[in-house]
Amino acid sequence: MTTAEIQAAVKAIYEQQVNAEFGKGRYALFFKPGTYGTPEKPLLIDVGYYTEVVGLGRSPGDVVINGHVNVYNRCLGTDDKGNPSNCIALNNFWRSASNLTIKVAGGKDCQAVTNFWAASQAAPMRRVDVNGKFSLMDYCSAGPQFASGGYIADSRVTGTDVVVSGSQQQYMIRNSEIPGWSNGVWNQVFSGVKGAPATSFATTGPDGKPANPYTTLPTTPVSREKPYLYLDAAGEYQVFVPGVKTNSSGVSWANGPESGGKTLPLSGFFIARPSDKVATINSALSAGRGILFTPGMYDIDQTLLVNKPGTVLLGLGLATLTAQGGAVPVKVGDVSGVSLAGLTIDAGPVNSPVLLQIGNNGGAGGNASDPVALHDVFFRIGGPGVGKATTSLIVNSNNTLLDHIWAWRADHGDGVGWSINTADHGVIVNGDDVTATGLFVEHYQKEQLIWNGERGQVVLYQNEMPYDPPTQTAWMNGALLGYPAYKVNNSVNAHQAWGLGSYIFIESGADIHATHGFEVPKKPGVKLTSLLTVQLNVGHGTIDHVVNQTGPATIPPADQKEGSTVVSLKQYPE
Repeated sequence: MTTAEIQAAVKAIYEQQVNAEFGKGRYALFFKPGTYGTPEKPLLIDVGYYTEVVGLGRSPGDVVINGHVNVYNRCLGTDDKGNPSNCIALNNFWRSASNLTIKVAGGKDCQAVTNFWAASQAAPMRRVDVNGKFSLMDYCSAGPQFASGGYIADSRVTGTDVVVSGSQQQYMIRNSEIPGWSNGVWNQVFSGVKGAPATSFATTGPDGKPANPYTTLPTTPVSREKPYLYLDAAGEYQVFVPGVKTNSSGVSWANGPESGGKTLPLSGFFIARPSDKVATINSALSAGRGILFTPGMYDIDQTLLVNKPGTVLLGLGLATLTAQGGAVPVKVGDVSGVSLAGLTIDAGPVNSPVLLQIGNNGGAGGNASDPVALHDVFFRIGGPGVGKATTSLIVNSNNTLLDHIWAWRADHGDGVGWSINTADHGVIVNGDDVTATGLFVEHYQKEQLIWNGERGQVVLYQNEMPYDPPTQTAWMNGALLGYPAYKVNNSVNAHQAWGLGSYIFIESGADIHATHGFEVPKKPGVKLTSLLTVQLNVGHGTIDHVVNQTGPATIPPADQKEGSTVVSLKQYPE
């Protein structure tokens, strides 16, 4: 295909998807190994909702884009002169880019020679090699706007300019390489990132205000990269499932294709389409086949049962599974090595007890050398329409890896209201030795996250409390005001977490309080580092303490920089 043909195709998809926040279109743009565009005639790819841009090489260098792969602010209107207005990035969700090299070229005005990825939750970059300027804030489309919740893994940025974080309120970057980082707003976490800034969370800068809120771990405790589809030298499609790493840093592909994983031929997969019945997909699962969900919307009226070790469920183009009739869309048994990746799971109008369950109730599944892993799995309660689910994700299996999860009870869209899109909890972890890297849980009506397992590890946790409690009486946890964003059960003896933020915004106008953002047992083995609470709108909504009875009440942020902080658990009275 010529550059002009590709440009026309991607432009048509973008124009359809740029404002389709709750639309039904799902697209994957696959690039076979090769070079696309030239510095003189660059390929400019703008990425809208439910669009995945993917290279099909074994390594990111096998697919080279001379040009851009951009996410800009979404402009919702025009001013009286016809210029774009009401441009925002806070709702730039549900899109991704992976497994390719971007040699930044082309563009006009302030867009020239800078690749923009002004995205918020559920918009990951993985296995991307950016050669040139890279900004996570769009300062072109009607000026900078806040973005929230980004995630980058196994990626590299080369050049002399630092990565521009700009207006990103919080960000997670894992096992990557960067030339530096420009700034932070509330919470920026680096785990196993070469070139990352030193930890400076809650320290004071020369202006007397908090310095950049960085939390840096030199290595990632436990990780497994996301499985990916590729074309081998013979032109055959394969799926590569990376192996488990402990205490790692940098990209997995620095010295060529990574080793230690396994290659699965496409013949071992059932290629699912939205028209397929659940019973047909379950037959393939029971026969030991993986599932490749092609882009689209899938109605799930009975549970997809994953009971074979090593099964891979890989969604393409943000494939979406919607519960029907109160069904539990997916259950994984007490088996090892299962990977679920690239899937969005929606609640339906009839309440589901859970949307995804990992391991049987009371089971002892889980394997440290071959764990169950979730990558880019997103949950929605409301938004596209009425949705109800008691809990979005329950993890019973030990050693499970949660690598970029967004569990979202919708605060806007269709089917939204305190008694309409009902949901108690986002995530409940019962298994031991579970590790989460990039855990985003928002707006649930009771405890957002409950952690019952031992030796859990969380690297970045981002939360917003529910926007819509109508009264304080409607949002009470016994004698406590409201519910915590993050609760570790009192029976837990060991738990560790880094980079935790909870924010409160009340749109009902009621005076709503939460007793604390985080609730944990006061035990030597429970260690939290870099905690933050923020009041987002003046006069409505207060988190009275950061963690238990420690940390001051939230105050409105000045210049979006200040919040209430607790640097570490060591500040506790033991």
